Amino acid sequence: MTRTRVLVVDDAVVVRKIVTDALAEDPDIEVVGTAPNGRIALAKIPQVNPDVVTLDVEMPEMDGLETLTELRKLYPRLPVIMFSTLTERGAATTMEALLRGANDYVTKPANVGSVAEAQQRIKTDLLPRVHALAGKVRPSARPAPSFAPRPATPAGPRATTRPSTPVRIDAVVIGVSTGGPNALAELLPQLPADLPVPVLVVQHMPPMFTRLLADRLDNSCRLHVAEAVDHQPVTAGSILIAPGDRHLTIQRVGTMVRTALNDGPLENSCRPAVDVLFRTAAAVYGPHILGVILTGMGHDGRNGSEHIHVAGGRVVAQDEASSVVWGMPGAVAAAGLADEVLPLSQIADAIRRRAQIGRTTADLAAAEGGRR
Repeated sequence: MTRTRVLVVDDAVVVRKIVTDALAEDPDIEVVGTAPNGRIALAKIPQVNPDVVTLDVEMPEMDGLETLTELRKLYPRLPVIMFSTLTERGAATTMEALLRGANDYVTKPANVGSVAEAQQRIKTDLLPRVHALAGKVRPSARPAPSFAPRPATPAGPRATTRPSTPVRIDAVVIGVSTGGPNALAELLPQLPADLPVPVLVVQHMPPMFTRLLADRLDNSCRLHVAEAVDHQPVTAGSILIAPGDRHLTIQRVGTMVRTALNDGPLENSCRPAVDVLFRTAAAVYGPHILGVILTGMGHDGRNGSEHIHVAGGRVVAQDEASSVVWGMPGAVAAAGLADEVLPLSQIADAIRRRAQIGRTTADLAAAEGGRR
């Protein structure tokens, strides 16, 4: 099998050594070159022909953002993983890089006791991303066609009787990971200012990053975007993003729905986890919930989508062609849990269309007819 070729770009000799050694331990990865700054990296790319580039955020002469901008002009499809420090400045620059087209990021180990520990941390965080972006992590099944019949749910609570025609939705929950900032930056600004339902988002990111993401999206969206806080009312006109390292759940208190953050165990190695939000949304809203699964590694959201399906709600998954990594949406589609599998460019319209059902005099069948 052909090995994945990686170019490591970092101004620190020690970091280049640690990253190179960590990657070299994987027999399916070959480090084909290193560079101490972006200018040298751009010169090396045509020489070593990498499949993936790891790119430090802060470098002299030509930093990560400058390098990424030039790299995207020359190699628009070459996967790039940013290497960030866990600082406000590092997080802000990384967020900018993700919105400019970087595919993913990892944070440099901080406060670790040894080089071996730092190397292990890098292996844990970086190796899966390299493999995923090189196209080696793929579900075994192809996406189910839109509105494809689903197999019976083999386990879990007994499904409610699913209505033959779509019902009103009262909330939208979105799960996303690798490639998420770009996907959200395309999707969320397309939602109308008068969207009659709230939107809640789980994006796999650490603290500080989620706040910066919410701030950036709030500047470009017609709906208000904010990082969720505890006991916050969930109301139409808002998009709430789960804070890093906190699970976002919702609960009904009388006639009001509120957020409830917690520090519960990781699920799918994640906190926040998509499954956690989707489960509680299904319990609160029943058949009136719409789940959306976007690009990302792994299968977080698959079990939560099953809860939505069992409750009588609906699920939309991003298609493979428009996903950076078709792990999460692919797992949902392969399990037969997606009512629609759509390109990212069509998902905002699907949300808007479903949010109008039951709130206008339009015929329900006509509302769905364009997608059949």
